[in-house]
Amino acid sequence: MRSKAYWGYDAAFLEACRKELTITPDHINSHLIIADAGEVLAGVAQVAQLGPDADLLLFFVDPPFIGQGIGKLLFDWSVQASNQIGARNLMIDADPGAEGFYLNMGARRTGERASSSIPGRMLPLLEYALKRKKV
Repeated sequence: MRSKAYWGYDAAFLEACRKELTITPDHINSHLIIADAGEVLAGVAQVAQLGPDADLLLFFVDPPFIGQGIGKLLFDWSVQASNQIGARNLMIDADPGAEGFYLNMGARRTGERASSSIPGRMLPLLEYALKRKKV
């Protein structure tokens, strides 16, 4: 929630997102990584198979760690995990504030999709083409 709040959202907006952003035991059953700095949670990322593609389900960096390379490490892990499950592309429903980060990582915008938390809100839909090894 602190990571989402980084973009300046108010308390009502954050509360509307709480259910969607809460990590449950079900999340543990897919590709999930937690970045820590000693005893402190610094970030989290999760990918899952979505047909021939992978879906970036979670991607958050705690604000004190933004700009310290944690996001790049988590994104690199997300790409590796997506390659491991044989995905063609990594699909990203981005927060509008985070779109620039994903574009800098090499993703491209392919459209928009409606937010599942906030009626009428549109989110950038991005795609990162995976480089698959030839066998």
